[in-house]
Amino acid sequence: MSKRQERRRDFCPAGTDAGPGPELLAPAGDLERLDVALRFGADAVYVGGPRLQLRAGTVGFSMEDLSEAARRAHGAGMKLYVTVNAFPDNAEVAGIGDYAQALRDLGVDAVIVADLGAIAAIRRAAPELHVHVSTQANCLNYLSARVYRDMGATRVVLAREMTLEQIAELRAKVPADLELEAFVHGAMCMAWSGRCMISAYLTGRSANRGACTQPCRWSYHLMEETRPGEFFPVEEDDRGTTLLSSCDLNALEFLDRLMEAGITSFKIEGRMKSPYYVATVVNAYRKRIDALRSGTATPGQLALLQRELNAVSHRQYSSGFYFGEMQRHAPDGGVYLQDCTFVGVVRERLPGGRILVEQRNRVREGDVLEVLSPHSLGVCFAAANLTDLSGRALDAASVPMERFLLDAPEGVDAGDLLRIRTKT
Repeated sequence: MSKRQERRRDFCPAGTDAGPGPELLAPAGDLERLDVALRFGADAVYVGGPRLQLRAGTVGFSMEDLSEAARRAHGAGMKLYVTVNAFPDNAEVAGIGDYAQALRDLGVDAVIVADLGAIAAIRRAAPELHVHVSTQANCLNYLSARVYRDMGATRVVLAREMTLEQIAELRAKVPADLELEAFVHGAMCMAWSGRCMISAYLTGRSANRGACTQPCRWSYHLMEETRPGEFFPVEEDDRGTTLLSSCDLNALEFLDRLMEAGITSFKIEGRMKSPYYVATVVNAYRKRIDALRSGTATPGQLALLQRELNAVSHRQYSSGFYFGEMQRHAPDGGVYLQDCTFVGVVRERLPGGRILVEQRNRVREGDVLEVLSPHSLGVCFAAANLTDLSGRALDAASVPMERFLLDAPEGVDAGDLLRIRTKT
C-alpha cells in the first residue's frame, strides 16, 4: 500500500465512523491540473464532463479525457468525481441514465448531483455509482440530509451558509455512514449557495446552467436618472468598485474544528483556476492536514502555510459563514491580491545540475526563484546560467511556453513549479 493510500485510512473525524478521512478534494479543469492536484497531495479530484456541469464553457472533460483521468487517479491510489450538478430541463432528462452508466463504465467513483430528478435517474440506471449531493442543493439541515441518504446518496456537500455548530448538530443526527463534505478554500458566490440570476439577466448566460459570466466581479458605477451618460464611482477610486463580489474562503486556520464537527471531505473550489493555483493551495492544505493528524501542527507552520496561500491570486480572505454571518466585503477597487509571480514548470532534471523549464512569465539572470514542491517548503535559489535549448546564453527568458535551461540545486525535480516573490 502506498503512503497516499495509507494517508486516507488512519483518520476518522470525531463523532463518526463514516469511513476514512479527512479527504482532501481538489479541482481540475483539464488533465494537466489533475496531474498537478495528484502530485501535490489530493486524495480525490473533481472534474466536469461533457454534460450537465456548472463550468460548461471552459473546463468540461470529454468522455475520452474522463477515461484517462480515471486511469491516472486510480493509478495514484486516488478517486475521481464528476460534476453533474446543473439543473436539467425536460429535454435533458431522458439522457441522464445513459450518461450515468457511461460514467460508471469509465471507472468514475462518484457523481456530484443537485437535481432531485437527476439523483433518482442516476440511482435507477447505475446503482453502483456513488452519488454526492451538490452544494447547489442547499442542504442545511439533518432532515434533508436523511432524505438524500434514503434516496441512495452516500455523501452530502453541505450548503456554504452553515456554521460549525450547525454542522456538528447535523452530523449527530444523521446516520454515521453518510459522508459530509464542506468547502474550505476558494471563491464564495454572492448568491445563496451559488443560485444566482445576475449573469442570466445581464448576458443571457445562466449560472445554473454552467455558463456564469461572473458579473458580480465586474466593476460598477452609478448613473443618475436625469443625467444619462454621466457615471459616478460608488467610492472614490478611479478603478471602479466591486461591491457585489464576495471575499474568498480560507479555512486553513480552523481545519481541526471542521474535523471535530464531523466533516469527511475538505473541498477546494477552482476548476477554472491555473495549475499553479491548484498546486499551491493543495500543497498548503495537504501539509496542514498531515500536521494536524500527526500532532506536529504549530503556529509557525500555520503562518508559513498562510504565506503560501497568499502567493496565489485571491480576493481578501475570510472564514466564510463557519462562525456566523460572513464578514462584510471591504471594497478593494477590483484588485486581486497576490504575493508571487508564477514563472515556470520544471519539465526535466538533467545531468550536471541543470533543469529544463517551461516558461510562464519572465525570468532574468540573478532573479531569486522559489521552488513549489510537495516535498519541501521555502527552497530558494538564484537563476544562473540561463541558456536556450541550443546552449546560447540568455540575459532573460521572456517568451511564455518556450523552454530554457538553468542551474538548480539538488532536490529541484520535474513537476516542481518556480515563482518569484514580489511581496514579502
